[in-house]
Amino acid sequence: MRNRLLTFFIQDLREGGAERNVARLLSGIVARGVPTDLVVIKKEGTFFSELDPRVNVVELPQRRTLTSIIGLKRYIDERQPVALISSLTHTNVAAVLANMLARKRTRLIVVERNEYTRNRMLKHGLVRLSYGLVPLLYRRADVVGAVSTGVRDDIATVVGVPASRVALLHNPVSTDRLPTLAAEPVDHPWLCPGEPPVILGVGRLTEQKNFDLLLRAFAIAHRARPVRLIILGDGELRPALEARARELGIENDVALPGFDQNPFRFMSRAGAYVLSSDWEGLPTALIEAMACGTPVVATECVGGPREILKDGALGPIVPLGDETALANAILRTLKHPGDPAARIARAQDFNLDRAVDRYLAVAGWS
Repeated sequence: MRNRLLTFFIQDLREGGAERNVARLLSGIVARGVPTDLVVIKKEGTFFSELDPRVNVVELPQRRTLTSIIGLKRYIDERQPVALISSLTHTNVAAVLANMLARKRTRLIVVERNEYTRNRMLKHGLVRLSYGLVPLLYRRADVVGAVSTGVRDDIATVVGVPASRVALLHNPVSTDRLPTLAAEPVDHPWLCPGEPPVILGVGRLTEQKNFDLLLRAFAIAHRARPVRLIILGDGELRPALEARARELGIENDVALPGFDQNPFRFMSRAGAYVLSSDWEGLPTALIEAMACGTPVVATECVGGPREILKDGALGPIVPLGDETALANAILRTLKHPGDPAARIARAQDFNLDRAVDRYLAVAGWS
C-alpha cells in the first residue's frame, strides 16, 4: 500500500532558478498539509534556508547522479510515495532508471526546466550521455512536464510526442513574501535617490545568460545618457565579463557584487530589469522583476519572454545578439517605463497557489 506522501527529487538546492522554485513549491505544498519528502544527492545550497521545516529532507548515501540511482530505487521501495516529481535533465534520467528498477513503480513526473536542445550542446561526459537517453527514457515517465510553452514544444519534439501530451507546469514566482522582501533596505550607493538609473541583470554568469551582450548594449546606452549597470550572480564567466567591461571603458559604472539571496530589493529600485539570455526555461527573474513593478526588457529567446510579456505588450522584446536593438530598448524603457500595475498583475498569473494546484493535479493527489 502506498504511503500518503509526495516526493520531490533534485541534486541540491544551490543558487539557481530551478532550485529556488523547487524550494518554493515544496513549501507551498507542505503548507497545504501534504506530507512531503525532498530527496537530494547533496544536502547543500542556499535555498535550504527558504525551505519550510515541515518538509522532510532525505540525503541519499551516494554523491553522484549516476550512483544515486541505486539509493533512489531503495527509497522508492521503502517509502512508496504517491508520486515522485523530478527536476533537471540529468536527475530526471536517474529518476526514470530508479523507478524502472523499483519493485513497485511509483507515479513519476519529470519536469524539464530549460531548453533541452540548447542545453545538451553544452554538456560533456556522463552528463551529455544522460541527455542522450532522454528521447528513450522520458517515454517511461507517467508525465513529462515543462515550465513554459517554448520548453514544452522543444521537449515534445525531442521525445516524439504531441505538445498536448506535455504538461505545462509554470514556476511559482510570485509569493506573498515578495513585497516585503522588495522593501528591505539595500546597501548600495548607486540605488540612493538622485543617482542615475540602474539597469539590473540577475543570473549565473554563464554562456546561457549572455551578459556579454548586456555589457555591449549598456556601453551604447551609457554613451547616450548617465546610467549604471548591476549584475547579480556568480559563475565561471566573471573574469571574462570584468575584462569586457574594462575593454568597453565602462568598468566604473558596472558592478558585479555576486549572488544575493534577496534580489527583489534591487529589482524594486532599478530603472529597468534586462533579460539578455540566449535561451531560458521560464525566466523566473523576469517575472520577479515584474512582480516588483519594475520595467523590463528581454531578448527573443526560447523559453518564455514572449509568453510572459504578452508578445511585447508589457515590455520590449529584441532579437538575439543585437546589442544596438537592446540598447535602444533600454533607453526607450527608461524614458517611457509603462504601467507598473499591469506588470504586477501579469506576475500574479505565476503565483505559488496556482503552481501548487497544478503540481498536485498532475501528481494525482486527492
